[in-house]
Amino acid sequence: MQTQPETATQIIAEIAAALGYSPDAVPTQINEAQASAVLGVRPATLCNWRCTGRYALPYIKTGRLVRYRTRDLAEWIARRRTGAEG
Repeated sequence: MQTQPETATQIIAEIAAALGYSPDAVPTQINEAQASAVLGVRPATLCNWRCTGRYALPYIKTGRLVRYRTRDLAEWIARRRTGAEG
């Protein structure tokens, strides 16, 4: 019997908890430092991914500010999940 993969909603709740937010007050966007903490990589790694296009991780850039939508981050994490189920 296969279990259902985690949904983006479940992952968003995990992201909120990891960043110290209440599940009722999840931010729509997070900054680069927060995204790097969630993914367990350095901010420079995220910059490298953006510049080289290595991973299709959506981001929003306004001037020098880089933001990641929480929903996009959760969906990206869900798509990259591999391994045995169960």
